[in-house]
Amino acid sequence: MLLTSVILVLREVLEAALLLSILLAMSHYLGLRTRWILMALAGGILGSIAYGAGIGIVSQTFDGMGQELLNAAMQFAIYGLLLLVGILLIWNSAGRQQYLLLLQWSMVLAVALATLREGSEVYVYLIAFRHQTDLLQSVLLGALIGAGIGFSIGALFYYLLLGLPRRRRLIFALVLLSLIGAGLCLQAVQLLEQADWLPAQAPLWDSSTLLSENSLLGQLLYALLGYEATPTLMAVIAYILGLSLMTALLGWAWIKSRAVPYEYAQGLSE
Repeated sequence: MLLTSVILVLREVLEAALLLSILLAMSHYLGLRTRWILMALAGGILGSIAYGAGIGIVSQTFDGMGQELLNAAMQFAIYGLLLLVGILLIWNSAGRQQYLLLLQWSMVLAVALATLREGSEVYVYLIAFRHQTDLLQSVLLGALIGAGIGFSIGALFYYLLLGLPRRRRLIFALVLLSLIGAGLCLQAVQLLEQADWLPAQAPLWDSSTLLSENSLLGQLLYALLGYEATPTLMAVIAYILGLSLMTALLGWAWIKSRAVPYEYAQGLSE
């Protein structure tokens, strides 16, 4: 149970920790206060406990597929928020200082939803062992180890981003946000397949013998790139479309922000 707990909690924590580290680094990049993170984490943790406690009710909705559909909706919502964050980061990268409140609230909602989504899975897992005293100690120890590894990798990414030159820091963060966003689209489509809202398909390939999803590298690539050892065709298409849409819109925002003179943009905001 120790290893199972480490893998399960690491998988849930790592995705939220990476997203948190990237957005924190971008707050530092724009010189924003980072107090928003406290609000995001508090909302996400409280939401995950409430969601986990009511998971039975949620699951019974939509003919027993409420949990899959709600999780898929949250994945798409986080994707949309990351897209908005990316555009606003580009717009403000030239020192415009515009729409910063919208940017910060988008970060708050993205982190809160990611924490809620992943935290509820951990809560449901842990609460299932509350009466199994013979297993509870190893489950809690495994959960602490998994959470520790996940947050440590997130901290490593944070300091890695801070150590990059300013321009490369923004580009690297946008690339990471695009890959994470594409992974969210892939996961959302898989959930819709599980809920029978999309037709079930056979795996397009199986790379589990080359790289297991349960390995540390597999968990990292899952959180960072949306790695799946046995994806379906529809999941792969969702990943490509999600990545293409974000890349196109961020590229458009980059060109647009450089085409509008800063003084003219200031005049528009007055």
